[in-house]
Amino acid sequence: MDIRYTIFPVLILVVALFHGCNKEHPQPITAEQKVNLANTFYNNELFGAAIREYQDYLQNYQVDDQKRANIYYTIANIYFERLFDYNKALEYFYRVKFLYPDSPLQSDIGKKIVNCLERLQRSQDAERILQKETALKPDETPEHKPGDVIAQVGDQQITQGDLDFEINLLPPYLQSQVKSRDQKLEYLQQIVAEQLLYDSAKREGLENDKDIIEGTFRAKKKLMAQRILNDQLAKKINIQPADVELYYKANKEKYVEKDDKGKVIRQKEFSEVSRQVAQDLLMERQEKAYRELLNQLMTAQNVKIFEKRIR
Repeated sequence: MDIRYTIFPVLILVVALFHGCNKEHPQPITAEQKVNLANTFYNNELFGAAIREYQDYLQNYQVDDQKRANIYYTIANIYFERLFDYNKALEYFYRVKFLYPDSPLQSDIGKKIVNCLERLQRSQDAERILQKETALKPDETPEHKPGDVIAQVGDQQITQGDLDFEINLLPPYLQSQVKSRDQKLEYLQQIVAEQLLYDSAKREGLENDKDIIEGTFRAKKKLMAQRILNDQLAKKINIQPADVELYYKANKEKYVEKDDKGKVIRQKEFSEVSRQVAQDLLMERQEKAYRELLNQLMTAQNVKIFEKRIR
């Protein structure tokens, strides 16, 4: 047998091993880097990304029980305070409660579970758990939210991160009115006042008041209807920059400057009114899509309105 055919495969193997040994491997991310990345996502309101990084940290790194309980608690609070997913929040609060009974977080867990159950309208379960829990001591409240503590309401701390998050939930036109320090202070005072009144109402047992129950149902009904409407309209409406300019050209009479007597003195350029044009086009398409959707639903449900019977 020709020795070349024996040596050739060996040479290939040696070359492959040589290249394999010299190939650069990415440096592993340390546990500290992983947690810092998760915290950065959290502080920048990338809450889904933060949860994924925290979960990866728990799954792939050596984590002692105390840190693991703290991370579960942080994930629970993200679901509760930021994503408003009370079922998932409840899941993680329960993990801390039953898997880490020696954690100092236990002094806060019972109250958090009650808050989740209340928002899920499981008031009987909330009351049952509340009766089993001891009162929370203010100095045992764990710090888990970004920013300095800027207010204390009983045993509840409000941080700068909380205030910023609440402001970001406002509609854009209202956010623009809460920019300065004094405006933020005023809004913080409104948040504190609302919390104080809410706590007072709970002590009076108003969550069981028939008007509150009915009002809650009606508010939930409106929110759900608005949510499904927004979702459906978002699927139907797709506005491109070219659409906006075409709308402007077709409706130039709407974008003119008039004198005190209502006489047109100047046609406004597209660049001046492009934002207003886009808003007008969006509203027009939303109204059209809304009518189409409503007609579709009324036909599907065989809706009949007897106008002549209305007095």
